[in-house]
Amino acid sequence: MDASFGHEVPVRYRDLDTYGHVNNVVYGTYCEEARVAYVEEVLGLAEIDEFTAVVVSLDIDFRSSVTELTTVDVGVSVVRMGESSFTMAYELRQGGDLVAEAETTQVFVDPESRESRPIPEDWRERVREFEGLDD
Repeated sequence: MDASFGHEVPVRYRDLDTYGHVNNVVYGTYCEEARVAYVEEVLGLAEIDEFTAVVVSLDIDFRSSVTELTTVDVGVSVVRMGESSFTMAYELRQGGDLVAEAETTQVFVDPESRESRPIPEDWRERVREFEGLDD
């Protein structure tokens, strides 16, 4: 995967479990931190609360353990956009070594009704331009 966006996430002491490696659920948090950074930069949002999407699917394939209290580099790309949903792919690396690959699907929702709604056209256009996606 040639990620279009990169974000560095610090590995915190609390991320480690009793076996001395990052607990599996923390990888989802690393993806979330990179996703938020992507959304803020690509969509130019002042407040992340403006981004009314919810994660409906998270899939992580673990490749090796993160054991060092350094950083994890998370590469992110939007790989699919539907009418109200989009899918992001992630590569997580530590010291250049692939430690996990992940994918999330988000659905835009109306904050009051909690029902799905179309992706705003200006956001769709910004992602297309940033990613170099065709319609």
